[in-house]
Amino acid sequence: MASLSSTPSMEEEKEGSVSVQQSNPQSQHIAASSSTMDLPSNPSWFTPKRLLFIFCVVNMINYLDRGTIASNGVNGKKRTCDDKGICKSGSGIQGDFDLTNFQDGLLSSAFMVGLLVSSPVFASLAKSHNPFRLIGVGLSVFTLATAGCGAAPSFWFIAICRMLVGVGEASFISLAAPFIDDNAPVSQKTAWLAVFYMCIPTGIALGYVYGGLVGEHLNWRYAFWGEALLMFPFAVFGFVVKPLQLKGFSSVETKKALTPMETVSTVTDDSDALKVKGPILVGGDGISADELNKISKSLDIHNILNRLSQFGKDMKVLLVDKVYVVNVLGYVAYTFVLGAYGYWGPKAGYNIYHMKSADMLFGGITVVCGIFGTIAGGFILDRMSATINHAFILLSGATFLGAISCFSAFCLRNLYGFLVLFAVGELLLFAAQAPVNFVCLHCVKPSLRPLAMAMSTVSIHIFGDVPSSPLFGVVQDHINNWRTTTLMLTSIFFLAAGFWFIGIFLPSVDKCNDENETQVSPNPMVDTKTLPNGNGDKGPAEVQGSNFRSPC
Repeated sequence: MASLSSTPSMEEEKEGSVSVQQSNPQSQHIAASSSTMDLPSNPSWFTPKRLLFIFCVVNMINYLDRGTIASNGVNGKKRTCDDKGICKSGSGIQGDFDLTNFQDGLLSSAFMVGLLVSSPVFASLAKSHNPFRLIGVGLSVFTLATAGCGAAPSFWFIAICRMLVGVGEASFISLAAPFIDDNAPVSQKTAWLAVFYMCIPTGIALGYVYGGLVGEHLNWRYAFWGEALLMFPFAVFGFVVKPLQLKGFSSVETKKALTPMETVSTVTDDSDALKVKGPILVGGDGISADELNKISKSLDIHNILNRLSQFGKDMKVLLVDKVYVVNVLGYVAYTFVLGAYGYWGPKAGYNIYHMKSADMLFGGITVVCGIFGTIAGGFILDRMSATINHAFILLSGATFLGAISCFSAFCLRNLYGFLVLFAVGELLLFAAQAPVNFVCLHCVKPSLRPLAMAMSTVSIHIFGDVPSSPLFGVVQDHINNWRTTTLMLTSIFFLAAGFWFIGIFLPSVDKCNDENETQVSPNPMVDTKTLPNGNGDKGPAEVQGSNFRSPC
């Protein structure tokens, strides 16, 4: 085959283009159908309320696992012996594996390792893989990991499985909220987020009950196998149904379908081949298999470096966004206190007020106030007109009033007065759950939402609830006064309110539609005048407006 030594003329290029299309009907089919693939069409199974219901159930199962491993029925107790040498056998995970309290504590937080490492990874992969499929991958890992916990033969095996549980949760935590935000009614976006986040306290509370019942009547292993069975249908669902497309991300399927036509020419007969412009030129005897493999490896390395570079650029965008940074700083301080409350609250209540059933009282208040407070915060912000500025007003106001109520509660000597004020404070504080995540989703471009949610989750755990419990313990060891230590902890809520108060005065723009103009067909060969779905007479701008522009 003779090589082309000079740049072809316009006529030659046109002839070559015609011959390629005639020799490969599949390319014509790809070009003809690419307009249909590019325009997002909802799958038959989809309705917004059905999506919210599915995500709420999955979120509840995620947090059911948190409550299950902490329950007495599953976590159990270690073997003990008295001075006379009479020993009582242990129960649950701690008893079966003869764990120390330190090892037992590691199990409760091991999932955090997988969660924190994997959240940014899944958020970055969303740019090159369908986000809905990534959720399916994560739920599959969760299913296998929880089943592995039930079959664990040793401490280290179950510890690794707990880390993988965190990997499974990471994809869902990063990507579920943007899907809900895309599909919720405009006037109810924060309320829908509130319903989703309400599943956190509900799931944990159900986990306590579920783990206790299964551990008592069957065996702690069955509790994890039950979780795997509950999650399995949703993992399968994430793979078998037609996936949804997340706003701000172009169709991955369309890109993959167009790649062969854009990069590799087709062979017209056994002896000759056409050379076309592209990153890879293939001829009858042009490039050997070894050379193709080398090119493929270099492209893989190049793609990895590009992704790392893009991740760095995206992180820089988040770190210089004052609204996002202030919002996350307030969220970190807020989570710092709630995390210590969750771990030390019952013990502090017992030592300060001599409660006989501190676990039940604190647990009950947290669950009830968590459900009603979270939902109330979402509905109130929607009634105020959901904007970033209004969200900061609600965040700072509710947190400030909640901090005053909780601080006053721990100052009282009377138990009943404490319970009333503490319940009011928790109700106000949980109202922040939906607005703080609304700000995370709407202060960045659509394509950055998964990463914004992932880094927010990483930050509130690394700097919030993970260090707060041991630090509270250190302070209590030095002060040896439960009331004073708890008041010091509660005062950090005022810091959270202060950060969010600053956010009120920052210039803020809702960026939920910033990237709509980029979501157009990447294939210049498609004639937009022949697009289906009733857009036959519309130009590109009109088609874009009717299909991709949606209110926030």
